[in-house]
Amino acid sequence: MIAALLVSGAVGGLLSGFFGVGGGIVMVPLLMIWAGMNERRAAATSLVAIVPTAIAGSITFGVAGQVDLTTAVLIGAGAIAGAPLGALLLRAVPLLWLRWLFIAGLLAAALRLILFEIERGGQVELSFGVGVALVALGLIMGVASGLFGIGGGVIAVPVLIAVFGAGDLVAKGTSLAAMIPTAIAGTIPNLRAGLVDLRQGVIVGVAAVVFSQLGVVLAFIVPPAISGPLFGVFLILVVTQLVVRAIRLGTREQ
Repeated sequence: MIAALLVSGAVGGLLSGFFGVGGGIVMVPLLMIWAGMNERRAAATSLVAIVPTAIAGSITFGVAGQVDLTTAVLIGAGAIAGAPLGALLLRAVPLLWLRWLFIAGLLAAALRLILFEIERGGQVELSFGVGVALVALGLIMGVASGLFGIGGGVIAVPVLIAVFGAGDLVAKGTSLAAMIPTAIAGTIPNLRAGLVDLRQGVIVGVAAVVFSQLGVVLAFIVPPAISGPLFGVFLILVVTQLVVRAIRLGTREQ
């Protein structure tokens, strides 16, 4: 069990640092397969691990000047508001068209990352309108998290690059910083509800933190002409997982 927890955390942490995502999209299925957890416990354990991983990764990016704190705060505020809204919608509305719309959006982002080279030094130019849009981005991330169990990084990074003009490193560092409050906000009720073994979460988190630093190093070493398409391929894998889940849920709902 300990080996399964460590390996799951290591893989998730490496991807977290390299791509600026939480790593839950990888850790959850690994914890289910290798540690024998059900989906709810795996998701809760992954969320615990994301807290220290996002903190460590964002600090490393921040030391190198690759975190936009104002942008991260605006996104995080929207995400905190969006998560409970997503959970409410999950119980209140038909999700078939929402699932496929979300999948189409991720696929479009993946194709852009693969087909168009991204810049390394771009920054988010803040204004009132941009600030509102960043809060809206966070709201969408939070809703998607509540509806589909998808972490915010897979949405934040490509949108920060494609829509807000951020460079790849700034997008990744800012994404990790924005995840900190949302991961904490999601972990507290999970702990109160007894959905996660804190010891197991800490083991996964320690491995994730260590390997997230290796991921951050790789993010700086690998040029955007390579890291962009790699992230696009990663998003396609995420889309594939979502398609399989959508087909299964659609079959159950018929």
